[in-house]
Amino acid sequence: MKITKTVVNFWLDSFLLGVFLTLCWVSIILRYVFPTPGMSEGWKLWGLDYLTWTDIQFFTLCTLTSGILLHLMLHWTWVCGVVESWQRKRRGAEAASNHDTGSRTLWGVGLLIVICNIVGLGIAAAVLTIHRATL
Repeated sequence: MKITKTVVNFWLDSFLLGVFLTLCWVSIILRYVFPTPGMSEGWKLWGLDYLTWTDIQFFTLCTLTSGILLHLMLHWTWVCGVVESWQRKRRGAEAASNHDTGSRTLWGVGLLIVICNIVGLGIAAAVLTIHRATL
């Protein structure tokens, strides 16, 4: 079988579906099968305790995020084309785009940097404002 872009996209999408379903399943296990986190000490499911299951959930989420990023990279030219066509329609222009792959790559890297900074700021805000509740 020849490895085409379509074959790669099919297998990546199938992989992403499997990882997404795994994330949903693990999240349901943590939410509805285990007792609340404060009372889950000593409880195990298939030899794994609550904290191990949360690690599985986190690593599954990281795998899903990496797969989505790869999916977006493989479709970046299409995404840019759609955004450019929306911009042309908004401006009423009919001319074809003159953006090359290099500028599209720079826009993608810039967008990724902005997204990472926003997420990082959210995490930093959480770290700086967390406190122990007083009883």
